[in-house]
Formats: sequence, C-alpha cells, structure tokens
Amino acid sequence: MPAAPLALTLANLLLRPGFGARHTPDRTFDRLVAAAGQADGDQRFVDDFRFLLRQWAADEHLTPVGWASAQGHIRRQLANRARIRRLVAEHPAIEREPIERPVFVLGLPRTATTLTHGVLSLAAEHRCPLLWELLTPDLEGPPEQRRRAVATARRMAGGIDLFAPGFRDIHPLLAEGPDECTFALPHTVMVLSQARIPAYRAWHYARDFVPDYHHLKQVFQVLQYGRPRRRWVLKSPMHLENLDALRTVFPDATIVWTHRDPVAAVASFCSLVEHGMAVTVRPLDLPGIGATWLDLLSRAMTRGLAARAAIPREALVDVPYSWLGADPAAGAPKLYDAIGARWTEQTAARLPAITARRRSTRAHSYALSRYGLTRAEVESAFTAYNALRAEVDPS
Repeated sequence: MPAAPLALTLANLLLRPGFGARHTPDRTFDRLVAAAGQADGDQRFVDDFRFLLRQWAADEHLTPVGWASAQGHIRRQLANRARIRRLVAEHPAIEREPIERPVFVLGLPRTATTLTHGVLSLAAEHRCPLLWELLTPDLEGPPEQRRRAVATARRMAGGIDLFAPGFRDIHPLLAEGPDECTFALPHTVMVLSQARIPAYRAWHYARDFVPDYHHLKQVFQVLQYGRPRRRWVLKSPMHLENLDALRTVFPDATIVWTHRDPVAAVASFCSLVEHGMAVTVRPLDLPGIGATWLDLLSRAMTRGLAARAAIPREALVDVPYSWLGADPAAGAPKLYDAIGARWTEQTAARLPAITARRRSTRAHSYALSRYGLTRAEVESAFTAYNALRAEVDPS
C-alpha cells in the first residue's frame, strides 16, 4: 500500500488528540445536534444519523481524518435538514414549488453519468444543482452568503485533492460545477466508501427510501423558490437502487440510464473507492473493497431492473457508453432529442468545454484482479443486465 501523502500524515497527527471521542459517539452526536439544531417532529431523522455515527465510530481501522470526516458528513446532513425544515415552515409556498418533468441521470458508477450530466447542463433551459448548492442548500441570499457557501465547497474539494491527489483524475470535484444529488440525499451506500460499516449496510438494505426522496424534493424546491423555473437535470448512480422510491416522489421524471460493460465499470469504481478510502481508513482491504462493491452494485442493478419494468417507455432513455464516450459531438444531439430538449448552435458551442475537461485529467488505470475479482464473477453477477445491455447497445 503506498505511503500516505505528507499532508494526510500531518492532518492525522493534528487530529489525533480528539480521536478518542470515537469511543463515545453518542456524546459527540449530541454536540453535533446541538450545533445544527433540530426541527420539531424530526426525531426519526435525527435518530437515524445517531445510529450511523455509532456504527461509523466502530470501524477499528478508522483514522483521525476518517473520524473527522464522519463528523463532518453528519454535521452537514443535520444542519441542512434543520435549515430546510425551518425554511419550509417560514415560507409554506416552498412546498408548492412544482418540480416538473425532472431528468434523472443514473446507471452503474463509471458509466459516463458525469459526462452525460455535464452535457445536459449546457442548455440554458436546464437547471443542474451545483456542488456548493448541494452542500449548503438555501434560499437566494446576499452575495456574502453565496461566497461563504462556495468557499466551503472549495475547501472540501481542495481537501480531497490534497489528501488523495489521484482522486481528481478519476472524479474531479468543482465547487461551482454541476454535481450529483448524492450529496443532498440523507442516506446512500457511499458512506461505505469511507469506512467498514456492516451494520449500516444491513440497515440500508431494509430502509424505505421514500422519505429520503421527499427530503431531496424539498431541497430542489428551496433552490428553486424565488428563482427562475427551469427543468431540473439531476444525477447520481445511487438512484439505481431506489428507482421505485424516486418515481413515487417524482412520478413524471424522465430516467436517463447510462450503460457500459460492468467489468470495466466495477473495476473503475473499486479504484475510485480505493483512492477515497485511503484517506479515512488504514490499512486498506483491497479484496474487501472488491467483494463489498460487487455485492452493492449488483444488488443495486437487480433492484433497478425490477423497477425499470414499471417505467413508461416514453419516460426512459437508454444511453450506451459509445454515445458520448466515443463521439460526444454526435451523441449529444441524440441525447437531447431523446429527452425532448432542443440542441442549438449555442449549446453545441459550449460542448468542447465539457469534453476538454475530461481530456485534462491523467489516464485512469484499473484492474479487477487488484480487488480480488475476476471477469467471470462480475459477468455472473450482472447476467440479467448484460442481456439488457445487448438490447440497448447492440454495437
């Protein structure tokens, strides 16, 4: 395992005096709630995060930076929830804001969901949430409020770049760029990319996610309130396992489903998890990463395929990897046409900025064998998906 970057080593040393607090997670959680605030009638939401922090703290390989990251994640979720609930109470019209015909980009991770989202963000009539908005959703405020929120997002992105320099070559984060609504969903499996939390994994499997998507809708309603209404274009691979809940809350959504060989997608995503997890856990268990995420991703796909059957054909757009991965200039107009959007000369002129961003990163190399996986294992886990992929991408 490579040595930790010097900045990460120093950060762990600086944070070590407070590291013992992980042995009393309830006391830490009480401090987080006191600082964030809590809306009346929101005890279930708060209790769910108390459970998460308890389980997160139990990972014996957690680093001081990992413990600080856990607290930061939960602090942000609690604070955002309290703010959203307060704003809705103060401005009841927020909940009457229509989120009409939103587009949700989803699929396995590493299947060009980010590129697809970026291409769809180019149209002036589309509204993609920016990273800083997802981290601190709020009503339109004075310029100083925005500057603080953007600065917070830049610090987070900068910290990841500093502690995990290779991460930005796989999935760069831009404070003022469009990003995925995973940041605004209360619970996703992405916390399992920061620690080994088996009890949370089992809890997650049994969870009803409809309340989480109601919260997500309120986030978009807050971001839309008092601002021009445009068509929301949203994205997260994590929606794949919760398509039924998503469509319960957003029944008129258009689903844009990206496709790629799962052998490549799983290997690439395990590499992404490795780079991120190296910041929060030492030592890493590479075969554990492979086994965990093969199970999580194949389960998500099984659930996604089951929910897919109920989606009206006109509300489902399949996007093969070749559409944008090979020739974005040819694929982008097809994508816009498929969702009922206009591809204009002005939009086309902005496309090179998106494709240039991809070319500016270093090549990302990865291999299944590094994570104890074989091609046969992955293909077996995704047999049903590969049959679908052969239909939607015969090339």
